[in-house]
Amino acid sequence: MSALPLTAPCAQPPLNSIPPGIGCARDYEDLAQRFMAPASYEYVAGGSGRDVTVAANLAAFAHWAIYPRLLRDVSAGHTRVTLGAESFAHPVLLAPVAFHNLAHADGELATARAAHATESCLVGSTLSSCTLEDVARVAGPQRWFQLYFQPRRDDTRALLARAAAAGYGAIVVTLDAAIQAASARALRAGFRLPDACVGANLRAQAAPPHVVLDAGHSRIFQGVMGDAPGWLDLAWLLTQTSLPVWVKGVLHPDDACALRQLGVAGIVVSNHGGRSLDGAPATLDALVPIRAALGAGFPVLLDSGIRCGADVFKALALGADAVLIGRLQLYALSVAGALGVAHMIKLLREELEICMALAGCATVAEIDSAALVRSGTGAPCHGPS
Repeated sequence: MSALPLTAPCAQPPLNSIPPGIGCARDYEDLAQRFMAPASYEYVAGGSGRDVTVAANLAAFAHWAIYPRLLRDVSAGHTRVTLGAESFAHPVLLAPVAFHNLAHADGELATARAAHATESCLVGSTLSSCTLEDVARVAGPQRWFQLYFQPRRDDTRALLARAAAAGYGAIVVTLDAAIQAASARALRAGFRLPDACVGANLRAQAAPPHVVLDAGHSRIFQGVMGDAPGWLDLAWLLTQTSLPVWVKGVLHPDDACALRQLGVAGIVVSNHGGRSLDGAPATLDALVPIRAALGAGFPVLLDSGIRCGADVFKALALGADAVLIGRLQLYALSVAGALGVAHMIKLLREELEICMALAGCATVAEIDSAALVRSGTGAPCHGPS
């Protein structure tokens, strides 16, 4: 059976089976161009501005190679990890991604079913096209909720209460996306968010008050950023829920240390997949100094740029306790719905296990910086072990 062509003039309906020609998780990225509307694909694949950070995220992983090791016994190997008080079958979480119905009519419900089937933790988005309650009903026992601060504290508090009532195990508050530069790639493609893409979790909220700027005021500083959260808001948030609170969007070691001191449960080293500040450092490059500043023991996750099991291995080696994958979810979802997402996760897990086996690491705890070498230099990594 021949492989499906990678591009088509218009979106094709999703399949009910695994398509031929899929040999690795990243294949879904290429094949998704056939199954997503062209403008939607450009929006999902692109980032902010001219995609400088999107490219940097991918390139950072290519700068590292993995040492194979000989005669290591990995016959009792596994990928289990512990994050806070929770144990996970593997260190790959599904990152919060808005509006899954851009990729599939079933939206987040299909992704949640795939997470359940593969023992994966789904981090549901505030900007989901399905309500957090509906997602929780099919997502399985391990699910976290991603939170954006709302203009009114009562609305933020209500989202926290709903997440707790629906059985989410943690809150992941995103702090790096108060504003986003327009994507040149999406603009060129003529992308506009379809009417069907409505934040289901926010439907009951009243519209925020209209901001009227005084003469001489900036629509950025006094406008969009006028209601952006600050440190006092985060401190307040920690008093409003009994759930562990993680902070997503950390790139600077000083911020990481301040967040630990404030009392957050852990951090996610993230540049929003290149969708925040265009020109921000790659997350893999930011990970090493952050882990060095925090030392061992404080939980650190990483997202942005993960495309294969080797990328997961490299992130773990450089100090992450687990990773989150974003775009790959939507690519696989567009191709084959829940089945596609589950298959993509299965491939990613097996790719990680192959890397671990050939590198002589029977467990995630055995993966450290000694397993890596800078590509083309022969110089071993001297990052955190």
